[in-house]
Amino acid sequence: MTELRYNPLLRDWTMVASNRHKRPNLPKDNCPFCPGSGKVPDDYDVLAYDNDFPALSPNPPQPDDVATELYRVEPAYGKCEVILYSKEHTTTLPELPVAHIRKLVDLWTERFRDLASNPRHQYVLIFENRGPEVGVTMPHPHGQIYAYPYVPQKLRVEMESFAAHREETGRCLMCDINREEVAFGKRMLEETEHFYAYIPFFTDYPYGAFIASKRHVGSLLDFTDDERTDLARILKRVTSGMDALFDREFPYMMVLHQSPVNQAEPVDFHFHIEFYPPLQTATRLKYLASSETGAWAPCNPMAVEATAPQLREAIQKRKEANRHVDPLA
Repeated sequence: MTELRYNPLLRDWTMVASNRHKRPNLPKDNCPFCPGSGKVPDDYDVLAYDNDFPALSPNPPQPDDVATELYRVEPAYGKCEVILYSKEHTTTLPELPVAHIRKLVDLWTERFRDLASNPRHQYVLIFENRGPEVGVTMPHPHGQIYAYPYVPQKLRVEMESFAAHREETGRCLMCDINREEVAFGKRMLEETEHFYAYIPFFTDYPYGAFIASKRHVGSLLDFTDDERTDLARILKRVTSGMDALFDREFPYMMVLHQSPVNQAEPVDFHFHIEFYPPLQTATRLKYLASSETGAWAPCNPMAVEATAPQLREAIQKRKEANRHVDPLA
């Protein structure tokens, strides 16, 4: 059963996808994403792959007959894709050369453009879950894309905040956040020609980094050729630094925040990437307990003015090491 159920308390939709119970869990010797599996080409660099266990699909089944005047149900229309980063089973994003990550950025852009061309899609979310700590069930390095028939609530709140800030100040909210972080300096992680990386003042996570474009653009579709390469570069630097921080593979959720698509009116938005890493230390996790989950009242157990210098130092250390083998890094 797959369907969308409307939550009248939050004015948002819940995806119901019982088919996802059948997903393989960390297979050791039968990875469908490796060449030779019969599921993917024998050779590829990066690859878009239709999710075998989608929560949203172009031809969804009819919902169960459980709707009422209050409880709305809709078909789970949309698209779920897996984005394979490499044919190598153990090569993760920070281990890839910048030129290879640039191919990933190009594939993200291509898939965003194609999924946005469907007038029934309203939001295209590109993301990666990394590590068993955040529930990853397939170890082969990959991300995902969900094309929703609605704008999910968190993105909708961000859109409303952008609009309110523009009306109140005449300026872009993310441009102002960038300026604040650059001016303060202590939460900055890295700066390239076209992007900033920092742990913002308000993040929920001790190492909850942002990557934000310097130029006011809404999505990957707006980037120049140089900006795409620079995005690949800063992604490698930030994720490499995360791995160097505790000398272990650093678990995270990484989400590209971009303009919604197919809206009745133009939407003011500013491209940025948000990381949600659950680690407080090398061995201690930050859990979203009752306050965070039940009240949406986040509590960061560590001041980011203390954690940002640690991650910044790790990024700089790993950047220098990477340059010896990858001149673009």
